[in-house]
Amino acid sequence: MRILLVSQMYPGPDDSDLGVFVAQLERALRERGHEVEPAVLDSRAGGKRRYLTLGRRAVSAARRFKPDVVYAHFLVPAGAIAALSSRAPLVVTAHGRDVRNVGAIPGVGTVTRATIRRASAVIAVSDYLRRELEAKVPGARGKTEVIDSGVDLERFRVGPAPEGEPSFLCLGGLTERKNVVRLADAFGRLDSGTLTFVGDGPLRGRLEGRRKIEIVGGINHDEVPSRIAAARVVCQPSLVEPFGQALLEGMACGRPVVATRIGGPPEFVPAGAGVLVDPLDVEAISSGLAAAAALPCPNPAARAEAERHDVAEQARRVEEVLERAARAG
Repeated sequence: MRILLVSQMYPGPDDSDLGVFVAQLERALRERGHEVEPAVLDSRAGGKRRYLTLGRRAVSAARRFKPDVVYAHFLVPAGAIAALSSRAPLVVTAHGRDVRNVGAIPGVGTVTRATIRRASAVIAVSDYLRRELEAKVPGARGKTEVIDSGVDLERFRVGPAPEGEPSFLCLGGLTERKNVVRLADAFGRLDSGTLTFVGDGPLRGRLEGRRKIEIVGGINHDEVPSRIAAARVVCQPSLVEPFGQALLEGMACGRPVVATRIGGPPEFVPAGAGVLVDPLDVEAISSGLAAAAALPCPNPAARAEAERHDVAEQARRVEEVLERAARAG
């Protein structure tokens, strides 16, 4: 099958996590014997004009490659660009910001609805996100299924627990949605341990200078496995988490997790592999940190659940959707 892949995020100078996941799935589809032609952006530089570049690349690739199906990551703008680039059947994957932007940014809802009408199928990365999307865009009902981004089990492997006092790790932007200030407050109530934030953002100043808290800043995605290996617990008690990729990566490394109850994590964090918490309750987060630190590490239940989300299996499921769309033509 000839697949034209259109994405506004792809590994490059910015090395965004979502871009890495797009490339990860692309490789898995190639390994399954498909021809994949990427029309992508590998940098956030250039403002909105970069989407004109993406449009030119998508149209040029479609004319040259003549795809059987077009597969786009993100509904807007990548999905809308993909819809206009070729007459081939369209499949789009919706991520969290796709749904957040509907109703929040003028015009995005209209373009999203048009993209979904054009699409043969829509993939949501969690059932929570599917429900949110269908509530905002009723036209997505009946054509949306859930396939998450998956995790590369070769890159994220089980390792021994670090020695010493409990070490907690939070991966992601230092933003209000990621709930990093409440996490830091909750950690401050514990008697021992260290907390490391890997990421940057506007709330950095509210975290700096706190006892036994380290802020690393942004890192290359290739460094993430070693950061997880150095931690005992991976934390992501976000106000809302449409999926929770960092949690899944932590679980693949055999680390118990502390996860928000709001969003996708309840779909893949079973009892024994981690603790689900109310993200607005600092005391609940603190208790969750202590409970997760008491779980086995390495954690067999966490790894077993992550194995159900192997990127190779997720690529097989995406392949089925793409093939159905291509056959329907």
